[in-house]
Amino acid sequence: MDKSRRNFIGSSALVLAGAALVSGRGKASEIPEAVIQESPAMQPPLYPKTGPDYQPVVTLNGWTLPFRMKDGWKEFHLVAEPVVREMSPGMKAHLWGYNGQSPGPTIECVEGDKVRIFVTNKLPEHTTVHWHGVVLPCGMDGVGGLTQPHIKPGKTFVYEFVATKSGTHMYHPHADEMVQMAMGMMGFLVIHPADPKFQRVDRDFVFLMAGYDIDPGSYVPKVMTMLDFNLWAWNSRVFPGIDPLVCNYGDKVRVRIGNLTMTNHPIHKHGAPFTVTCTDGGWVPETARIPEVTTDVPVGAMRVFDFTADEMGDWAIHCHKSHHTMNAMGHDVKTFIGVDKRTAQRAIRRLVPDYMPMGSAGMAEMGEMEMPMPDNTLPMMTGFGPFGPVEMGGMFSVVKVRKGIGRDDYKDPPDYDHPPGTVAYEFKGTAPQAMRQGPAPSAEKTRMEFDVVKPGSKRPAKHKH
Repeated sequence: MDKSRRNFIGSSALVLAGAALVSGRGKASEIPEAVIQESPAMQPPLYPKTGPDYQPVVTLNGWTLPFRMKDGWKEFHLVAEPVVREMSPGMKAHLWGYNGQSPGPTIECVEGDKVRIFVTNKLPEHTTVHWHGVVLPCGMDGVGGLTQPHIKPGKTFVYEFVATKSGTHMYHPHADEMVQMAMGMMGFLVIHPADPKFQRVDRDFVFLMAGYDIDPGSYVPKVMTMLDFNLWAWNSRVFPGIDPLVCNYGDKVRVRIGNLTMTNHPIHKHGAPFTVTCTDGGWVPETARIPEVTTDVPVGAMRVFDFTADEMGDWAIHCHKSHHTMNAMGHDVKTFIGVDKRTAQRAIRRLVPDYMPMGSAGMAEMGEMEMPMPDNTLPMMTGFGPFGPVEMGGMFSVVKVRKGIGRDDYKDPPDYDHPPGTVAYEFKGTAPQAMRQGPAPSAEKTRMEFDVVKPGSKRPAKHKH
């Protein structure tokens, strides 16, 4: 940590970077303090102390960037820098981000606000910031070389615009994008409506999706990867490290999602249906909204959905691509389902006494065993619930609906206490024989014939199996 940082707000793990002077950049005369947050714990919503009222968002495993008012401008300070992000307990990644974390802090403002954002570059290369989906002057759009000079290491640039349109947006570099976004540089930007009653909800959650390729035992993502990512993350966290979405019974809840991965993600929420209410282009007219339980979030897009928390329980929310709910997944692993490994097991155990064959009956046993792995590596399938292993990873969390949750209470509650008679149970009676339609296949029809050429033989021998 830089020596210029100091403690801020007691034990909240916030620290400040020292201020410096800026000259010749529009109306800006000095840089506001840059707040740094390094804890992966979700911070409480940051309610406005001045200006229009709004329901602030909460960022899963993240926080909202404080601002200062100066001469009618709402001023923020972002610091682009290398960071260490705990992706889940037991694994840390060396990433690039903003203000101590990846993703960077969420920026919140209101329609009509004059927004000024200082960006200081502490990376080893130049950068810019693009304000994705925000209506602003072309020269503030943040495309390096096209709309502005690059921000060189050690330099600070100033972005200024009026927040003219409420909606859900994100920020990310438009300079050396392949490297900088693969390293975790991204953040959320929310513009609230000027009318506090417009589209108002009780709880407003935000998270960004990212894909990383980090070899087991290592710390730095491989930035050249295009498709074979092994860690699929929400706010650079993977299950079981992703915060639950805690709701009070009856709350109107909003979930805002951005996608900066290389593929689409069909996000599925169990329990009560939802409606998509907003994209990065703006609010969806009420006449165009339909009830859904899964919404696809394309690459480089935002999706927002609302629902009423009127079903008690612990409801899974996850990407419905099954490989995206696993951690540290290898792509060259062989399939051994149906293979009898007992002979190989006896031979291998003479050399490796602790060898344990797995995979012959599927992969579920991996969720229970959590075998030893290299340091800084997460199990592929992990997590435990009140009934046993959850067998998940990656893009997976839980919407927890309870009664009596306070307005600003987002703490993880105890396991849900199911009412009697509402949990699936084992049948203890006698199961009837399955009725097969048509004749059963004969053993002869299920045999396969193939040719085998053994070393030293001149002609293939016929074998049946």
